[in-house]
Amino acid sequence: MKIVNVQKRMDLFDHAVNTYWEQWGNQDNFVFYQDCIKHSCKTEEDLPRFYIGLVDDQIVGTVALLRNDLNSRQDLTPWLACLYVSSEYRGKGLGAQLLDHAVKETRRKEYPHLYLATDLQNYYERYGWSQHGEVYGPDGGSLKIYRMPTGQQ
Repeated sequence: MKIVNVQKRMDLFDHAVNTYWEQWGNQDNFVFYQDCIKHSCKTEEDLPRFYIGLVDDQIVGTVALLRNDLNSRQDLTPWLACLYVSSEYRGKGLGAQLLDHAVKETRRKEYPHLYLATDLQNYYERYGWSQHGEVYGPDGGSLKIYRMPTGQQ
């Protein structure tokens, strides 16, 4: 799998937006995903960034680095979001590759930690992530925060 910034593959922009939205969106927020990804491709800032995993030029995975993942911990950044691997490619280590890419990009951008919020049990721990508290979303619900050091001081 080759992992690329959507910004570098504008020929796949529409397909990338659809892939993100189909996995993470709902019938009311297509424009939200489209606008987020569009502006991430235009900014020269280091965040946000949306990545796609490609096998034979087909999108089989996604991962994003965001300033904040729509949660109460505005003091923490950056956030890993939208980790996804197509069902036919699961169990082949592609999720680990996407996670590793996100950590390396975060290190390259000189952030000491990468964060994520999830309700998944025992997935991220397998890859060295540690629990780092709790976060609240706009709906009032809570999720666990995980943190991964990047090796950047």
